[in-house]
Amino acid sequence: MSFVKESVSQKPIVDTVFTIVKKAKEDKAKSGEDVVVDATIGSLYDEEGKLVALDSVFSSLKNLDNRVLAAYAASFTGNEDFKDRVYQWVLDGNSHLHHEIIATPGGTGAVAMTIQECLEAGQTVILPEIAWGSYNLMAQMNNLQIATYALFEEDHFNIESFKHTCQMVMAQQNKLVVVINDPCHNPTGYSLNKEEWNEVIAFLNECSQTHAVVLLNDIAYIDYAYGQKQAKEYFSVFDQISDNIVVIVAFSLSKSMTSYGLRCGAAIIMGQREEAVQELKIVFEKDARATWSNINNGAMATFVDVMDHHLKAYDQERLHYVALLKERSDIFVKEAKEVGLKHYPYKEGFFVTLSMDNETRDKYHEALMENHIYTVKVNLGIRVAVCSLSVDKIKGLAKKMKEILDTVES
Repeated sequence: MSFVKESVSQKPIVDTVFTIVKKAKEDKAKSGEDVVVDATIGSLYDEEGKLVALDSVFSSLKNLDNRVLAAYAASFTGNEDFKDRVYQWVLDGNSHLHHEIIATPGGTGAVAMTIQECLEAGQTVILPEIAWGSYNLMAQMNNLQIATYALFEEDHFNIESFKHTCQMVMAQQNKLVVVINDPCHNPTGYSLNKEEWNEVIAFLNECSQTHAVVLLNDIAYIDYAYGQKQAKEYFSVFDQISDNIVVIVAFSLSKSMTSYGLRCGAAIIMGQREEAVQELKIVFEKDARATWSNINNGAMATFVDVMDHHLKAYDQERLHYVALLKERSDIFVKEAKEVGLKHYPYKEGFFVTLSMDNETRDKYHEALMENHIYTVKVNLGIRVAVCSLSVDKIKGLAKKMKEILDTVES
């Protein structure tokens, strides 16, 4: 006799991050902070090893009236001023499609909403082969199948694998739901260039002649892209989509505002046809009301206040950490190249991922921990969170990791 629905998997969740985070903390207490390299944490840390919480953001939050922090949002879809500022900030004038915005609990809410509302149970969602593990879990919890595309062909996006996977799924069902996590892909740090995006949209336009197409673009890390404003120019490519495509952009305040625990973000629904956008909006509104009912009013008010009154301070502070992130990643990538430590093509972002088969990965992960280096296992690789390591911790790390890998492979 079961107390949950028969269709849901009852297999325990495999926690690939927080279990290792706990081990790293225990090792720090035993061996000392200087000995342990904790490259597990997917949040931004400063050079002193402390979580970054931007002053421009949290000063704004603390200066809000208590009643603003306590209040419900004006609507379960989010406050109007918040939705307006999100659209301005994210798209930055690069798209002119019909659009609607639904406030969500983090970027995760926008992703989950899309996956659960756009496909029927038993249908297939298309994911990157190397990806944030929660995509897979969301699909599983909604009784969806998964088809994956290889991310890379040598040092660039594997458009042929992407096409092949889409065509395979099109032969089985009447709709495509495709996830592309870009820019600053988690966990490889790859970003498609504008030409690659043009290829993706041109192909999806072909698919849309016979199938409805939903493109979910997860932009969680976009505000830490090294190109900054240029990193948002690819949104203009979305203006070329056909009438039978909708794009949903999943935006995360958690990353952009270093407000991980406040859980606020947005789903930006975009399309050529207003009717298509409204169809999704209606269903997403109902999903929001039925699932979380209301979004953190203080988080939304803080975002509006920062955008309207503290943007210069916010940009200055955030860009300091973008530069620091680049310094850290430059060191790791340069030293990895020098010692022959293979990783997937990295351009920008919080993570660099070493490339290897899963059998080697499992042995290597254990060997790293034996040497006080803590990382996260992902499909076909080991994720190194350069976002949380100081410059001093990163210097020489690639060399040490290569030496450990050589002992595993010998």
